[in-house]
Amino acid sequence: MDQPHHGGDRLWAAQVAGCEPEAILDFSANINPLGAPAWVKDFLRQNLHLITHYPDPHYRQLRQEIGAFHHLEPAWVWVGNGAAHLLTWLGRDLATTGTVTLVTPAFGDHWRALKAFGAHIQTWGLPWAQKEITLPQSGGGLLLSNPHNPTGYLFPKDQLHALLNTWELVVIDESFMDFLPPQREQSLISLLPEFPNLVILRSLTKFYGLAGLRLGYVLAHPEKIRQYRQWDAPWSVNGLVAALGGQLLRDREFQQRTWEWLTVHYPPFYQGLAVIPGLAPYPSAANFILVKTALPAPELQRRLLVNHRILIRDTLSYPELGAGYFRVAVRLAGENQRLLNALGSEGIAPE
Repeated sequence: MDQPHHGGDRLWAAQVAGCEPEAILDFSANINPLGAPAWVKDFLRQNLHLITHYPDPHYRQLRQEIGAFHHLEPAWVWVGNGAAHLLTWLGRDLATTGTVTLVTPAFGDHWRALKAFGAHIQTWGLPWAQKEITLPQSGGGLLLSNPHNPTGYLFPKDQLHALLNTWELVVIDESFMDFLPPQREQSLISLLPEFPNLVILRSLTKFYGLAGLRLGYVLAHPEKIRQYRQWDAPWSVNGLVAALGGQLLRDREFQQRTWEWLTVHYPPFYQGLAVIPGLAPYPSAANFILVKTALPAPELQRRLLVNHRILIRDTLSYPELGAGYFRVAVRLAGENQRLLNALGSEGIAPE
C-alpha cells in the first residue's frame, strides 16, 4: 500500500504495525480529541429519515445558519463536502489571476487545486522560525492558510488586512481558526463586506470531530458565491450533515470546552517534545505542532508504528520540509504522554 499523502490513514498504519486499525493511536490527523459533541449520535439517529430525500440543492437553512453565526447574509455563504472539496473551485478562481503566489510549505490540496486548472504558481517560503514576517505585497492571486498548516504560525489580522488593497484575489484557508478563542483569533471574516477580492475557507470537520461526515464552507462576496455555485456539482453536502451544521455552530458549551482543552494540554505537550534530545518543536497557534527531527521522519514514523502502534505525520508531501520534520496533533494528556514516552525511548539524537 502506498505511503499516504494525508494524515489519518489508519489502514496503512495498521499494515505497517501489524495490528487492527482500531489499535493505532493517531497523532497524524488534526481532529479534536474530545470527539464530536455528545448529542450528535442521537441527532443523526433521529434524522435518518432525511436519507430518503434529496437535500435542498441551495442549502438555504444551512447557509442561513452559517451566515448568522458570522453576521453575514446567506448570499455570502456556500457549503461543500469538506474544505478540500471547496478548494477545487477556489483553485479555479485563483487560476484566472495570471500568477498565484502560494505560501509554502503548503497543504497538499492547495497544490492540487491550483494545478488542476493549470495555474501559474510562484511560491513564497514562510520563514516561520522568525519573530517578524513580512508577506509579499502585491500580485495576482494569493493563497495561504491561517493558522498556517503545517507550521502553526498565526498571521496577525492587521498584517493580512494590508494585503487586500494590492492583490487581485486573496484566499485565506482558516480551517484551524476556530481552535482559537475569540480573544486570540485573527480571522478576516469581518472584512468581507469591504473587500470583494477576499475569500475565506472554513472547515467544521476538525473542530467538531466529524472527519467521516465532511462539511466545509466558503465565505465571500455574493457574486463570487454565485460563480462557485455554478461550477459546483449539485447536492455536494448530504442531507444529514446539512441538518447538523447549524446545530454544531450553536453549541457554545462544546466550543468553550475545546478552547479550554487546548489551552491546558498544549503547553506540557510542547515542553515535553522540546526536552527530548534530537527534537525541536516550533510554537503553534493551532492544535498541532511541527517538529524538526535529527532522525529522518519516515524512519521515526516506522519505529513508532512497529514498536508503539502510534502514527505521526511525516512531511514528505511538503517539498520544503522533506524527511527532516514531522507533525503531531495535540491530544489528551495520557495520549500525549504515551507519545512522549515512545519518542524518548527511540534514541532520536545522533550518537
